[in-house]
Amino acid sequence: MPLHPEIAKALAALPAPPPGPLNPAAMRAGEEAQVAPVADRLPLRSVEDRTARTAAGEVPVRIYTPDEAGAHGLLVYFHGGAFFLGSLETHDHVARSLAKETGLKVVSVGYRLAPEHAFPAGLDDCYAAVRWAAENGDALGWDGTTLAVAGDSSGGTFAAAVAAMAHDDGFDRITHQVLFYPSLDLDFAVDRYASLRENAVGHGLETAGLKPFNAFYLGSGADPADPRVSPVKRADLGGLPPALIITGELDPLRDEGELYGRRLADAGVDATVSRYAGAGHGFVQHFSWIPEYQRAYAETRDFLARRLGEGR
Repeated sequence: MPLHPEIAKALAALPAPPPGPLNPAAMRAGEEAQVAPVADRLPLRSVEDRTARTAAGEVPVRIYTPDEAGAHGLLVYFHGGAFFLGSLETHDHVARSLAKETGLKVVSVGYRLAPEHAFPAGLDDCYAAVRWAAENGDALGWDGTTLAVAGDSSGGTFAAAVAAMAHDDGFDRITHQVLFYPSLDLDFAVDRYASLRENAVGHGLETAGLKPFNAFYLGSGADPADPRVSPVKRADLGGLPPALIITGELDPLRDEGELYGRRLADAGVDATVSRYAGAGHGFVQHFSWIPEYQRAYAETRDFLARRLGEGR
């Protein structure tokens, strides 16, 4: 189907990007300027900024408690932004919605960004934050049940990579992985996936923009052949946590996310792939106010609750 009319209207109103190479500092400032005031954000029981002291160093985290329950399951969330954009602030609304809808305590991770920090700094921060959350469960009010990882776009890359790293380390506490339109293959040759050609232009993220947007990460030492960078390239996906992979019909990255879901299922992992019609990349971050896409949070809630009830 065509792009959702509300998304099409919003894209048409965007100004043309400035000429010349991408400027991370300017782009970050532009994103931060669009963040809603605290008074206008979804209210929760509490939102607290803390510093997680981890094996990777001190990692900023923001902890969202949805209600007054004495204990909660945990969801550790990694924001998107092509590994060089995004922050605790720009994705605050996503973390709040996840906490509100799922009833879990959300730990959002302010990982180090490229190009200032070379690979694997950001990934190490994310993995270390998950280990920190488990190790400090009593202080966080963790009920000892759910410990999910979730991320959108490049945050989905990190969520998939963290789940694999934990498996390889014998750290078996991660119960679920939730990937919103993840970037799982950083080899951007246009013939690798049909969606790179079918959705190349006109839907927000464009195929031609993938290389320049990810150049800061790849230039910092991230090798697309490394499964930590391109999780779909991992040879053995067996033993990973149950996965929910949400894709956009009109996203250039659609097919790599859906391939990952099929490969997980082939490896015996409980994997659900859910494609959202009329959606391009980034619809959870930018367009979840549209009822059709707000459903992504409810689907996440139902996936987590169902898998918890069934056990692993």
